[in-house]
Amino acid sequence: MTTISPPTRAQRSHRLPGSRIAYAYVAPFFAVFLAFSIYPWLDTAWVSLHEVRLSTYDQSTWLGLGNYVNLFSNPFFWNAFRNTVTIGVISTVPQLCMALGIAHLLNYRLRGRTFFRVAILMPYATSLAAATVIFLELFDSKLGLVNWALHLVHLPAVDWQGSRWPAQIAVSTIVTWRWTGYNALIYLAGMQSIDTELYDAALVDGANRWQQFRHVTLPGLRPTILFTIVVSTIGAAQLFGEPLLYHNGMPDGGTQGQYQTLGLLMYQQGWTNDRLGLASATAWTMFLVIVVAVLVNTTLARRRDRQGTLSSLAPKVRL
Repeated sequence: MTTISPPTRAQRSHRLPGSRIAYAYVAPFFAVFLAFSIYPWLDTAWVSLHEVRLSTYDQSTWLGLGNYVNLFSNPFFWNAFRNTVTIGVISTVPQLCMALGIAHLLNYRLRGRTFFRVAILMPYATSLAAATVIFLELFDSKLGLVNWALHLVHLPAVDWQGSRWPAQIAVSTIVTWRWTGYNALIYLAGMQSIDTELYDAALVDGANRWQQFRHVTLPGLRPTILFTIVVSTIGAAQLFGEPLLYHNGMPDGGTQGQYQTLGLLMYQQGWTNDRLGLASATAWTMFLVIVVAVLVNTTLARRRDRQGTLSSLAPKVRL
């Protein structure tokens, strides 16, 4: 029986240059990550505990949790929080549902599938400013095509900027138009990774297309659906560009703050009101909201998967 002797010091030193080269390759990434992610993240936490002005950044006053107390007692914060939740819901739910339906259609052998796959990604590649300008013209209260269409069916005109719910629907429409195709391609990639033998077996059992979609496609897409829900939740909590441009670059989110989000509130506090400490507290509150929302989505998804697994095993256990 032969024994393998441990490597000598010379052999170990011969391996070291290779590992050092590997560390040298990954070092720039970690250096950039520390400089532009970790350090600003920690510095924002430190600034949120102080009274800091943009004009006198070097002169700060320790407040502890005073900025957070001020933030949570401010009605503008709760207004922005409610707007963020409602805009996120009415933009994310239709967006993911339409993306799932489009991906299901493109998964079949249709004529010009490549063209449609490229076309649905065009809104994502379009400039956000240009898209918002177009939607501003569409939702114009006097000359917009949307109110013109409502007039054709004898419905009253809607103030798409001055009213709360119409304005939020208009902003959500921009978000839905821009991100539906992106999520559709993600769903399409997930559908193409599902084993085709499952569809053949379902076809043999007499399942139609809707039953195949319900019992084969959706269970196979559960990890992908969870990913898109998490990413869309993060994007909804950080919504900034669409409501900012919808009000001509003003961060107040309308004349009465009817569609001001947490991102706009943070920008307004830091760069308009010159209160960086309060803006940093808003940023950390947004971070905590995102963490809680992601944990809730993940917990609910795992619970549904566990219940689905138990229900599928239940007939076998009874047998």
